Amino acid sequence: MRLDVEESQPTPPAPLSEGRGELSLPSPLAGEGGGASPPDEGALSNGATGVTSSGRLGSPLTRSSDSPPSPARGEGKNNSLSHQEGGWEISVLDLPKLDHPLDPTVREARLLNDAPWVRSLGRLDLSVTTEGWKFPAPPAEYTPPPRPATEPQAGRHVVKLPAPALPDQEAAKARIRSKPTADTVLFKDRLLYLLQPPLDGLFDGRQLEVPFAPFPYQLEGIAFLMPRHGAMLADEMGLGKTCQAILALRLLFHQGQIKQALVVCPKPLVHNWSRELKMWAPDIPFETFEGDPDARRSTWFVSNCPLKLINYETLTRDIDLASDARVYFDVVVLDEAQRIKNKDSKTAQAVRALKRGRSWALTGTPIENHPDDLVNIFSFVDENRIPSGTPPRQLPRYTSDSILRRTKDIVMTDMPPKTIRDLEVDLTPAQRAAYLRAEEDGVVHLNELGETVTIQHVFQLVMKLKQICNFDPATGESAKMERLLTDMEEVAESGRKAIVFSQWVEPLEVLAKALERYGALQYHGKIPQQLRTPILDRFKADPHAHVLLMSYGTGSVGLNLQFTNYVFLFDRWWNPAIEDQAINRAHRLGQKHPVTVTRFLSGDTIERRIADILEVKRQLFNDLIAQSDKPESRGLTEDEIFGLFDIKARPKREKH
Repeated sequence: MRLDVEESQPTPPAPLSEGRGELSLPSPLAGEGGGASPPDEGALSNGATGVTSSGRLGSPLTRSSDSPPSPARGEGKNNSLSHQEGGWEISVLDLPKLDHPLDPTVREARLLNDAPWVRSLGRLDLSVTTEGWKFPAPPAEYTPPPRPATEPQAGRHVVKLPAPALPDQEAAKARIRSKPTADTVLFKDRLLYLLQPPLDGLFDGRQLEVPFAPFPYQLEGIAFLMPRHGAMLADEMGLGKTCQAILALRLLFHQGQIKQALVVCPKPLVHNWSRELKMWAPDIPFETFEGDPDARRSTWFVSNCPLKLINYETLTRDIDLASDARVYFDVVVLDEAQRIKNKDSKTAQAVRALKRGRSWALTGTPIENHPDDLVNIFSFVDENRIPSGTPPRQLPRYTSDSILRRTKDIVMTDMPPKTIRDLEVDLTPAQRAAYLRAEEDGVVHLNELGETVTIQHVFQLVMKLKQICNFDPATGESAKMERLLTDMEEVAESGRKAIVFSQWVEPLEVLAKALERYGALQYHGKIPQQLRTPILDRFKADPHAHVLLMSYGTGSVGLNLQFTNYVFLFDRWWNPAIEDQAINRAHRLGQKHPVTVTRFLSGDTIERRIADILEVKRQLFNDLIAQSDKPESRGLTEDEIFGLFDIKARPKREKH
């Protein structure tokens, strides 16, 4: 259907074809003035057409261009249409019939009256560019407007001050985060550590409460422990390994990664661990394995306390309970892990029998005598990490990702210095005579033993000579004690405190009488366990107690005596690591004054020869832990022990 309204010139009527008719109507709505009125253009445009009797659409409606204007609609009374010159013409024409009937089709179209009102435009390639800066720093291209130069007032002058640094212009502080281990390959595991918040923001008092903020190197130790199932923290004594382990456990508890933890430590250190846990993890409940076997059985199987403390001796006695299938810990922490350096000992077997998910070892001396010490500790940390038969020079290749060691001179640059002096004294005449006589008789006896001689025989002679270097067995004279009394007088006058270490209890008891005027206190194996803590408290609080006499075995580990400034090694221990542990009872975190260490040596005696060998062993330790090349020596070998004396006899060896 089409309706066209157009202006046209008068044309004569065209002849009609067959089957068509024409209807001529007068101009509708004739007015009183005799004029013709055209139909409303809006009406025409809205579909005014001529209609035949059959209902078919007609021809277009046209108007002559020279027709006079008609009055408005409604003015005329005659509504009929007639044909007249210059009027409107309406033609009604028939349309040809279609060959087939129309079949309408209906389909639904969703109106845009419900979400989403988005019509796809196809794939778009968008690029976003951002630019910003931290307030109040201006952008790099910002240039401040020039200021007009002004002359200073009379009597004043201009002083140019350096511009203050903006907050964002300060050196960016490195954030400390947990990092995945070198053998972590799964993307989800590596992503987990990437999404963890920085550790240095957790201990500012808003996340976790701590007595004071840990040092940055301690945060690095926490970040080292947390992601590892097998780890050894081998920091030098006095750097806070206990604190780092406790905070790592605390974070894992809060994250829900662990639910049960066990700490194994020497018996004298149980009290120290209890105190540190209350300080660094007050929100983590803990209990200690104590009492008779029935009470301990209840702790093993019934108690649901998240953190438990046990000493090595109790664990060895309860090995049957500890190895039970019902006992499992998410993490086991060994303090002073060198206690399991002997792989075949009952202690080492009991520790390895524990079923656990993570194995952490804390020790300041991972190697005491031989590289096998490190290998045996790793049989607990990660049993399959070090292949059997690995040469010492290859150990760092397998252990580097699982060991973290820092020393005071690296991480505590502002810590007071430690001065070590080797004080060589001459034996008194009585001591010298007794020493020469004992050495000569001992060497003769060892040579007489021939092939039956053993290292134990040599040790017996060494111990006897070292005791003579301390005190003459006949007269009780001691060159070392005379020098110690002189030094202690200076210590007491300055109001300081000192620790004296010895390998035996008997020399300490003799020294206690000689140093009585300095308030000497004793701390060794003969002192009952329940009296040891009060002795330490008195030594710290009593201003008249200037000296504490300790044995290496009792006082070399786990004690915090950083309020002392002098350490005397009355005699030397076989192992330099044990000596370092003893020294670091005083030179540790919290020390505010320089520490002076005096190592007594008797000139021209067995002590000098042993000291030389100790330095070689100390180098062994540093080489392996520092991951350098193979050390030149592994410490006291059998030949070196026999070489302490002029012994020609050697043990008989079976030929293979």
